[in-house]
Amino acid sequence: MQCIFVFDILNGAVVHALRGERSRYKPVAEFSQVIESSDPLLIMDELRPVQVYVADLDMIMGSGQNLEIIDKISSRARTMADTGASRSNDLDGLPSSVLPVLGTETASISLMEEVSSKRRIIASLDMSNRRVLSRDVAMADRSPLEVLEELNHFDLEGVIIMELNRIGTSAGLDEEFLAEAKRISRHHLILGGGVKDEKDLEALEKIGFSGALVATAVHNGMIPLKRIQ
Repeated sequence: MQCIFVFDILNGAVVHALRGERSRYKPVAEFSQVIESSDPLLIMDELRPVQVYVADLDMIMGSGQNLEIIDKISSRARTMADTGASRSNDLDGLPSSVLPVLGTETASISLMEEVSSKRRIIASLDMSNRRVLSRDVAMADRSPLEVLEELNHFDLEGVIIMELNRIGTSAGLDEEFLAEAKRISRHHLILGGGVKDEKDLEALEKIGFSGALVATAVHNGMIPLKRIQ
């Protein structure tokens, strides 16, 4: 079970994500029990995670970018990053060492198909309350499991099941849904959102997931630092 440490970066600082309500995100140091800074590079030096997932919230929201920070993070840990790509050339500025994440929130199914035929990528099935988040008409009114089945046709490094309404909540797992997702998908699956403790990691592993994105449970001490190191 891969424990991939999450950096949600906004205006150059790491923020504590909560239910995808980005206007309410605050610097992570105000929440964390394990770090005193919201500077991503200081957090990297202090916590020393082996794998990280970066969400560049400025790029996702179209208000700026944190590519220089992502580049520096990628020199210290294996890094995947969602930069809100909606066109193939949106990935041009991403450091070559970073594995791009194309999320349904901004990327169309056709873009995922195009880019995955040319380079390694991870897809992110972004959803809230079991509704797929997308501007793509090809995904309109389709269930998350239907979209997951469509992704089977693409050559992907994996698929993130991103439950935005569970992010930052430590709500735990919907094991029935996750087991069905595992049954349908032919790819390595990673869960994002809701993981509350090590028991959840064990349950995910039994279901057959390859990894989990973790942040809140690390910052509140429910998942020990050794799991990300």
